[in-house]
Amino acid sequence: MDIKRVGSQPSTKGPEDWFTGTVRIDPLFQANDSARAAGAAVTFEPGARTAWHMHPLGQTLIVTAGFGWVQREGGPIEEIRPGDVVWFAPGEKHWHGASPTTAMTHIAIQENLNGKVVDWMEKVTDEQYKK
Repeated sequence: MDIKRVGSQPSTKGPEDWFTGTVRIDPLFQANDSARAAGAAVTFEPGARTAWHMHPLGQTLIVTAGFGWVQREGGPIEEIRPGDVVWFAPGEKHWHGASPTTAMTHIAIQENLNGKVVDWMEKVTDEQYKK
């Protein structure tokens, strides 16, 4: 058994290469030797969002607070609220973040495939975000 005590893992700022706006990442758990899943709580301030990206084994988001948006390539922007669970399939290009006026926090869970959990791509433009 391994217990990760609250406050034992420092928060980090979301890297500017992968995010637009102010984003805080709070690690929850990393994949261990016998598992490949990792998770983090991610908080997006109003207007903040990820860049376009995809996950080799997919990603699950569990919205815990606020009001946000998600979009897969070629699809409409969808609203997400606390209690919503979002699944992105393996290789599905997408982005997620807060709405323009309200912060949003979600738990992100993804799996490691041969040392990789995500492929980052271009940033979501203001025009794409405001559609």
